Parts: sequence; structure tokens; C-alpha cells
Amino acid sequence: MQNDAVHDTEQPDEPTTAGELALAGRLGFRHAAPTKPPLPPGRHDLGLFDQRDYVLVVPEGIDPAKPTPLMVLFHGGGGSAEKIMPIMKRHAETRGFLLLVPQSLFPTWDIVIAGNGPDRERLDIGLAEVASRFTLDPARLAFAGHSDGGSYSLSTGLSNGRFVTHVLAFSAGFMTVLAQEGAPRVFVAHGTKDTQTPIDTAGRSHARKLRAAGYDLVYLEYDGPHASQPLMVQVGVDFFLGRRAPDAAKIAGPAEPAPR
Repeated sequence: MQNDAVHDTEQPDEPTTAGELALAGRLGFRHAAPTKPPLPPGRHDLGLFDQRDYVLVVPEGIDPAKPTPLMVLFHGGGGSAEKIMPIMKRHAETRGFLLLVPQSLFPTWDIVIAGNGPDRERLDIGLAEVASRFTLDPARLAFAGHSDGGSYSLSTGLSNGRFVTHVLAFSAGFMTVLAQEGAPRVFVAHGTKDTQTPIDTAGRSHARKLRAAGYDLVYLEYDGPHASQPLMVQVGVDFFLGRRAPDAAKIAGPAEPAPR
């Protein structure tokens, strides 16, 4: 399925060459059978990059030969893997999905600064590395993020719906989609008291565009600021996995400071 465009204004012709598609945010990732030994349970620096390496969280009890859901979690502006990981690490460990946490090469994601570039290239390398060690579930591969990371997950996820099945955007400020592909399911959560990315020009605007384009959207508003909301994160994980948490009371909690 190809959804209608999410743009407000007339856009240039759809990119067609490999170079044009790369500049538009299209990734080259393909699902493939693992070729390397799996990593043991725990937190792993993947050793892919000299600067701002990627982190992978492997939960207990997964069979590397059987399809496992993967979530890719993008940090906010000025952030890092260590700052954003706590909002999702416990969910990955208790719900049994792989959690890949990239880091932007610069203080925030390339698309925020000047357009798709090194972060898109690094993301392809990171995804390929995870797929080389674990069999990934083609029905459960999510891009998720908060603030600038939410904007990146929306923009890049909707451009790569060939393999991205779910997009989770928390407090996302913008959505720049130059080469839509496929029809990922989308979850957007935004606070009514968000002064950093005001809801009228961010969450509500995103929801209108996504609905008009025909995406399968869950849009939630909460009475709160830009900060991460554990309950919204939990609902987003439920949306991704298609099932409720076994014990929500152990995961939900008070609002946390805005992660980066």
C-alpha cells in the first residue's frame, strides 16, 4: 500500500536514482539470515564507529534463529544513547525485543541540520549489523524517538515503509518526508503543555497530515510538558508489539525529565 502524500505544499518530482533516494532518506537495509554469532544478553557497544558508537540491548531468553522484534530508538537534540535508553531499556528486557540505540554524528540528527547524510549511512550499517547476528521479525521493526528523535523516526520511518512496520513519535517537532514508501503504522503522543514543540504546530499538525494521507494512526494527547511520559511510552510499546504489558504497574511511573 502507498499512502497519499503528507506534504502541505507542492513537492519536487519523486526521487528515482540511488543518489536521489539516499538524499531523500531511503535506506538500503534488507532482511537477511544471520551470518555472525549472536551477542549474549545485556548491553553492547557495537564497535561500528570511532565516534558516538551504536548500542544494542539484547534481552534474556530470545532465540537468535527465531524472528525477534527490533526497535530503533533515536535520541533528542544534544542527546546520546545513554540519555535516551532508560525510557525503553526495561521494556525491551521485560517484553523480549531487541533495542538498537543509534547516536547522531553531530549534536542532533543530520536531517535537522542540513538534510540526510552521515546519520542515514550509519543507520544502514547499524541495522545490517543487528541483522547479521539475529533473525529479525519482518512484522515488528519500529523506529521510535523523543523530540528531535521523534521527528527523525517520523521522517525516516515513513520514507522506509518497505521494512519499517511501526513508527513511534513522542513530542516530535516536525516531519520531513521526501520519499514516502509503504504504510507503516504510526503512534504519535504529544503533551498539551509542551512549550518546546507546541502541540498545535507539532502533534496535532502531524496527526492531520497523517490521517489525510491514509496512515493507520494512533494519536494521543496528554496533560503534560515536553518531558517523557512513562505511560505514553508503555502504550507505544503495546502498540508496537500488539499486546498489553503483563504487569503495567511495574512499568508505569511519574513523568521523567525530557530525555535526550
